[in-house]
Amino acid sequence: MARVAVVTGGTRGIGAAIAKGFKAAGYSVAVVDVVQEQLDKFKDDTGIPGFNVNVGDYASVESGFQKIESEVGPIDILVNNAGITRDGQMFKMDPEKQWEAVLKVNLFSVFYTCRVASPGMRSRGWGRIINISSMNGQRGQFGQSNYSAAKAGMIGFTRSIAMELANKGVTCNCVAPGFIMTEMTGQMPKEILEGEVKKIPVGRIGEPEDIANACVFLASDEASFITGQTMSVNGGQLQT
Repeated sequence: MARVAVVTGGTRGIGAAIAKGFKAAGYSVAVVDVVQEQLDKFKDDTGIPGFNVNVGDYASVESGFQKIESEVGPIDILVNNAGITRDGQMFKMDPEKQWEAVLKVNLFSVFYTCRVASPGMRSRGWGRIINISSMNGQRGQFGQSNYSAAKAGMIGFTRSIAMELANKGVTCNCVAPGFIMTEMTGQMPKEILEGEVKKIPVGRIGEPEDIANACVFLASDEASFITGQTMSVNGGQLQT
């Protein structure tokens, strides 16, 4: 029986590429999102089932993951990709609409999903948790104190739970993407995109599949001795 991979925020961009990458590698895959229309379309396009879960709400994660396990199977691999941005300079930032909103979706959700999924992984003696952080969580970014704080917090959280879960066969790692071509970045002016390419030593903007490939590797048995790490996938733009 194929192992089950769950990808949060899995209907678009990097999340969609990760979900497709796991399916191509032979896993059973389910995606999580809050927009039902996107879940339905993604299933029509890929055959991958979707579940409407608000990852920023613990009760929703708990009930949603129970449904996934009853309909798809026990969760073996968890990829925390869901995230939002509410950019603004810190001294102008709305505490609820910008700060709390981003922290709930981008960081609190990682605890919620891991809290729900990890007991089963521990009991079965095998599991993979992969948290999608960001280059901006490693270096900071103007106008993104909320986003950068959440993504940096994800790295510290991952290092800690990696130590807690290692003796039960569960590895926990981060992938930190650099500048990746998605629907959002694709709408940026050409001169901005060209300027970004100049900052990247490999000479190109990353593709969502670059992140998906890293995730599939970290979920494999070949990566069983890798835990508590942050894999930077940024074309050499930031070296930590």
